[in-house]
This record gives sequence, C-alpha cells and structure tokens, in this order.
Amino acid sequence: MPYKNKTHNEIIAIDGPAGSGKSTVAKGVAKRFGFLYVDTGAIYRALTLAAIKEKINLRDRKALAKLAARADIQLNMRGDSLRVALDGKDVSRAIREQSLTEKVCCVAAIKEVRDELVKMQRKLAKKAKGAVLEGRDIGTVVFPEAKYKFYLDAWPDERTRRRFKELRQMGQKVKVEGIAEDIEKRDKSDMTREVAPLARARDAVYIDTTELSVEDVVEKISSLIGNSRCSI
Repeated sequence: MPYKNKTHNEIIAIDGPAGSGKSTVAKGVAKRFGFLYVDTGAIYRALTLAAIKEKINLRDRKALAKLAARADIQLNMRGDSLRVALDGKDVSRAIREQSLTEKVCCVAAIKEVRDELVKMQRKLAKKAKGAVLEGRDIGTVVFPEAKYKFYLDAWPDERTRRRFKELRQMGQKVKVEGIAEDIEKRDKSDMTREVAPLARARDAVYIDTTELSVEDVVEKISSLIGNSRCSI
C-alpha cells in the first residue's frame, strides 16, 4: 500500500546515483526554501558503522533489523555541513571512509533494514514544515506521493571526478581508478537489488548535471518548484 503523507508539509524528493551531485544540490535547495535537509545515504552509512562497531555479521538480517529499530542516528546541519551522530558521537567523517562505503550495499539491500530506516526518514520529514530528502528511493518508496520529484544523473567520468575530489578534500588517499570501479559496482548493486532499487520515478524531472554547476541545478529545481506553486 503506497505511503500517504498526511501532514501536508512539502516534500522535495531528489534521487540519483553516486556522484550525480544530489547531496550538494539537495543542501542548496533546502537552504533556498528554509527546509529540513535529510541525507538518507548517511543514515545507511551510520547504521553500517554501528553494525561493525557491535561486530554484527552484515548478512545477519534479523540482527541488523533489530539494530535499525533501536539505532540512535541524528542528522544536524552546521552551516553548510551535515553532521551525523551515532549514539551521541559525531561520526561524520567515519561514515565517509572508503572502506565503509564498500560495506554499505550489503546492509542497504536488506528489506527489514530498509523498512525500519524508511520509517525513520518519514518521521524526520514530518517534524518540519518542509523537507528535502535525497537518496536512491525517495520518489519511489519513501515519499512516492511527493509533489516535487527530481532525478539527477551525470556521465560516469564526471561522477568519478566529483567523488575523487570529494574524498581527497576529506584527506582520504584514493585513486581515480578505484573510485571508478567502486561507482560501477555501486550502480550495479543499487539498480539490481530486489528491494527499492535505484530508479527514476515516472513523474520525476530528469536533470543531467554533467555540464551544470551546483548553482545552475539548484536554480533550475527552485524555479520549477516556484512555477508549480504559482500554477496552483
């Protein structure tokens, strides 16, 4: 049964693969409208980190589902930076480590885990007058009835370049070749998993961000939302 948002707050869904620019764009759109920003990928990363810390087998569906139901994961914006806390401790940098990234797919593919975390994401959005959620299944699963849906994409080489730059700025020692391989693996895993695969919602606006700046994409999305509001 489709989820219905009964709070009547505005939801902006932004989906897309890794390196498509959705995180930076989503932050910009949230700031533009004064909405809550929710990085759903960070939630899955934090849960994966929690599982590793508790030495839970990443293929143990029951144990991971129980962990997802009780996990204390908090997201807060500090200026333009998203801070992620796990059990009250800042794990913002730890969840972006490449070694963790390789393990997130295993956890994210488990239905029981996704069910629990989707509940968490919906609760977060309900608390605000409006929210911008970004991930891979926002417009198809988390908020399928969201009025504003966007799907961002970019050419593989550009996505690799962006991801490489992001990780290097965080001080991680990575190679372009490794990033390209990781993105290819993640795409395959995200698009072919049985539960909530990465897919463009039928009514989502497709935006190729390859040759667009962050500001260009934020402006495009903001304009489309503004025009939609005026037509009501």
